[in-house]
Amino acid sequence: MGEIIAFANTHPILASLVVGFLIAVLAYEVRLKAQGLLQISTQMAVQLINKGAVVVDVRPPEAFAGGHILNARNIPLTRIATEPDPIKKKKDKLVLTVCDTGPVGRRAAELLRKAGYGSSFSLQGGLGAWRGDSLPLVK
Repeated sequence: MGEIIAFANTHPILASLVVGFLIAVLAYEVRLKAQGLLQISTQMAVQLINKGAVVVDVRPPEAFAGGHILNARNIPLTRIATEPDPIKKKKDKLVLTVCDTGPVGRRAAELLRKAGYGSSFSLQGGLGAWRGDSLPLVK
């Protein structure tokens, strides 16, 4: 420990750079961890669906009709943003939001959490990731 202090006293610029890098890495990891709590992988999504999660597809009705996850409900993002209780289910129910590529679903999950649905998650990569993992869609 004494050697580290001696090094820091001898090379203050290098020591401050090391501390700065450590702070940057920690901030980056915390940001990734916070995003990870909202977005889930396709494998985790399948597990949630098997446990009875409500799947909310936030795409437009035309895209929803072209193919969606089995038993998904089509509730566009605009409706989620404007209605106080868009799902009309128990608020302790698991909710999985889905869009084409992920960002819109993530926004929907954030809005649902603010509306009281604390167990709302978004499918990371959206239906593109779902298709990429060769998971089934229905029309």
